[in-house]
Amino acid sequence: MEEFYRMRRLPPYVIAEVNAMRAAARARGDDIIDLGMGNPDLPPPPHVIAKLAEVAAKPDAHGYSASRGIPGLRRAQAAYYERRFGVSLDPETEIVVTMGSKEGLASLATAITAPGDVVLAPNPSYPIHTFGFILAGATIRSVPTTPDDHYFESLERAMRFTVPRPSVLVVNYPSNPTAETVELPFYERLVAWAREHKVWVLSDLAYSELYFDGKPTRSILEVPGARDVAVEFTSMSKTYSMAGWRVGFAVGNAKLIAAMTRVKSYLDYGAFTPIQAAAVAALNGPQDIVEANRALYHKRRDVLVEAFGRAGWEIPPPPASMFAWAPLPPALSHLGSLEFAKQLLGHAGVAVAPGVGYGEEGEGFVRIALVENEQRLRQAARNIRRYLQSMGVNTPARANA
Repeated sequence: MEEFYRMRRLPPYVIAEVNAMRAAARARGDDIIDLGMGNPDLPPPPHVIAKLAEVAAKPDAHGYSASRGIPGLRRAQAAYYERRFGVSLDPETEIVVTMGSKEGLASLATAITAPGDVVLAPNPSYPIHTFGFILAGATIRSVPTTPDDHYFESLERAMRFTVPRPSVLVVNYPSNPTAETVELPFYERLVAWAREHKVWVLSDLAYSELYFDGKPTRSILEVPGARDVAVEFTSMSKTYSMAGWRVGFAVGNAKLIAAMTRVKSYLDYGAFTPIQAAAVAALNGPQDIVEANRALYHKRRDVLVEAFGRAGWEIPPPPASMFAWAPLPPALSHLGSLEFAKQLLGHAGVAVAPGVGYGEEGEGFVRIALVENEQRLRQAARNIRRYLQSMGVNTPARANA
């Protein structure tokens, strides 16, 4: 039988090949150091878990929840934007709770795009930034991730030569997978461009609190007039180590929020109410975990860069996020990112994500997630050193990675 229409629009998920190899290795009893998936390895704060248990124990807490999020959670997110970015939001019209930023992006894509619409999305990018719109019937035109003059030249070319003219632009800083960041002047220029060309901007700020070297991330909504054209997505997954809880937010332009809220009302009843109540406790309660997680990933970043460098693989230190975007060792670049990732798994017991899984511009890189402790990162470096040596790659004389 003929394949379903939307299935035909989805290419093979190349990262699944590495995932299948990893699962098979673990089934054999192999010790795999998994740096492939961005899955936090630490729990949420105790008071958040306690609030979940407290509300879940109430007999009336198990019915349908609110699709757009309980009022207290929307108010808590408004308070977060006020204290963190100095941005005042209306919890009734400018905030909707999502089941993680991934679901939010997909729901908004469903709400605002029609078959044949053109969407500008970064390449390489996190898959939902493109495939959420592809599933909605849109066509993707790629733009770079690096926020320089070439980036804006690409936007201008897209507006001049694309038919129909693009209607949506997706941006993601700190970037997943490249970890690139931007300053406020970039957003100011972007907002001016979007207002001039009547393009909606969807900003994915999922890694808002994982910044290093004392340079806090910025929000596009800090720019005056941004709410005329922009919506921003955030997530509690990494900030509060709540990835499996699936709690995120979309905030900003009231027209986009209303469209997304309406679509969601047909698709879901919102996250389990005790989870939403616990998310309120996370946002409104002690914020020690935010700084602790930032320091933890910062330290892991430094250990990764230092240990892998001594093993013979130079990796640029990411300025933010929980990932390193690592160019393949030059002597092995001919393998390509997928084959290199397979060999690293098979011969070094280290799982990474091949860059080509994030778009064709990701070829030549792998994404490394900082989701193992420092001891395991050093063990990964030792394993990789032996693998590189077996491939004839000259490694530094300093042996203790």
